[in-house]
Formats: sequence, structure tokens, C-alpha cells
Amino acid sequence: MASAIALRFRSGRFSREFDFGGINLLLNYDEGCRSDCGYCGLARTRPGDYNDKSFIRVEWPLVRTDELVERMAEHEEKLTRLCISMVTHGHAYTDTCDITERIAARVRTPLSILVAPPTLNRERLERFKALGVDMIGIGLDAVTEDLFRNLRTNVPAGGLKWEKYWEVVTDAREIFGPWKVNVHTLVGLGEADEDLIRLFVQLNEREIFPYLFCFNPEPDSRMADHPKSPIQRWRRVQLAKHLIETEGYGLADFRFGEDGNLLHIGGGERLLESVVDTGVPFVTNGCPGENGEPGCTRPYGSYRPSEPFRDYPFVPTADDLAEIRQQLRLDEVLQ
Repeated sequence: MASAIALRFRSGRFSREFDFGGINLLLNYDEGCRSDCGYCGLARTRPGDYNDKSFIRVEWPLVRTDELVERMAEHEEKLTRLCISMVTHGHAYTDTCDITERIAARVRTPLSILVAPPTLNRERLERFKALGVDMIGIGLDAVTEDLFRNLRTNVPAGGLKWEKYWEVVTDAREIFGPWKVNVHTLVGLGEADEDLIRLFVQLNEREIFPYLFCFNPEPDSRMADHPKSPIQRWRRVQLAKHLIETEGYGLADFRFGEDGNLLHIGGGERLLESVVDTGVPFVTNGCPGENGEPGCTRPYGSYRPSEPFRDYPFVPTADDLAEIRQQLRLDEVLQ
């Protein structure tokens, strides 16, 4: 919906004005996505017609591809990042190649693909790069193999494979290079903080970006009644990930309880306060623009505009930081 507003397909405004240029696209098929993830609004067995289903609880207006490319070319000067999100479907690979070619012929903005691993192999990833794709994203979501199997494999119409997702991560890293691959992780599916932070460290060592998302229950999905992660936990995970990426933190710099949840962050008050003061740990994770600046900011992807920001599509203001500090309760993890 934000992309539709930016490209003038729809009228509307953000609850707080900011520059927006990260255009998110989602493939659409009459028969829908063939996967059945327990938390997803597009899940195959979620009740209702596919056209009435939602993805991350926001509207995705349907537009013609040629008209979309024309609008991108028209508004190119304000675009910072383009992303095509595949779904699990037999035509998704060939259609993504076709759309990529059409975009690359008219628009110079960096292009990412959030891939559907079941539809891909190494040769197909190489084809994406040859077409001009800049970055590859993999929606792992569940950060442990057990969770992945419970939510994405052993479900009514499942079949996604943990091993296949990691095969695509490895191939993409070899083909696209350092910091050109990202792995999406969801906070709140049932994992412990240690599971998340361990994965962040492992990906950082491989020069792969972990992108952070907050589970937001979709009505009528199998996880519709699963609680959202408390915002205090979410803020601490955001901070921990940032420390790993920018301050060289490893697993030994964090202490966890018997349940695997975060009890202590090392480094001392002065360092942590200075990092919090930048506001950057709490900005939306997304692919960068051409010069390394934030390119994809997905406004309101994890919360409603009427709710407190989970991640900010801009650098938080002084008032925002005051609210973040209350949510974070940094003193508790410094003890």
C-alpha cells in the first residue's frame, strides 16, 4: 500500500511524513501461494478466497505489470530500492525473470528479490544475477529447525524444507557475494532470545545480513491467537542484533537464563547508551539504497499506524528515543 501511494496508484498519507522510496512488489496468482505457513496470511489452508487474504496485515493493490514499470520510470528520482517478493508457485521463477527484465530495461534503481526457495536452484540464482538483480533475500522466518518444521513443513499443505532454504542461502552468498544476501527472521514464533542471537552471530560471520521482523498475528491463520512479542523483548533483540553488526559483539557478550532468554548485555552503560542514542538499532532493517543509505523501510509492516512503532521507517526523534528507552529498560540488562 505504501508503494502504491508512492507511485500514485492510490491516494493516502503516512501518519508521520517521511521520504519513502522502497517499492515492494508481491507476485499474485488466482490460485495463490502453494505453501501453508502457520503464521502467514497467504497460507494455502487459511479460510477464504485468496483475493481476500492479506500479507503482513496490509493491502497489496493489484496493478498491471507494464503500468507498474511505467510508474517506476516516471518516479525514478525518488526511488531508493525495488523488491520483488516471490510466492511458492510453479510459474513464479519465469514470471520473476520476466518482471525483472522489464524493470531493468527502464529503471536503474537497485533491485532485490525475496525468493521462494522451493522454486529455485543454483542455475536460477545465477540467472537472476545476470538479469541485474542486486540482492537476494530468503524468508527463513523461523530461526530453529524444530520451529521451521512445526510451522512450515509438518502442516496441512506444507512441505517446505529447512535444508533447501539453507542451500539457497549458501548458493546465493557464493553467487552474489558479501553483504548481498539477507535472511529474514521473525521474533515471536516461539524461539528463545539465544536462538535469535546465535543466528545473528553466525550470519554476521558469513557476511550475510539478518533482517528483523516482528510476528504480527494474522486473523484466521493457525497462529491467529498466538501472542505478539512484548515490545520490551523486541527492543532488546533489536539492540543485540545491532551490537553484533556494528560493535563486534559475539555470543559471549550476552548472558541468557535457563529458558534461553536474554538476562544481560555486556559492554557497560556508556557504550550501550551511546548506541541507543543514535536511534539506528530501531530503524527498519531493509536492503540499502545505491549509496548504502536505508533503501527499503516497509512502513507499518509489523504494527498498525495507531500502535507504537516497532521499527521506524526513519531515524527516531528525541521524543521517539525517550519512548524507546522506557520500552527497553536498559538498566535491567546492565545489572
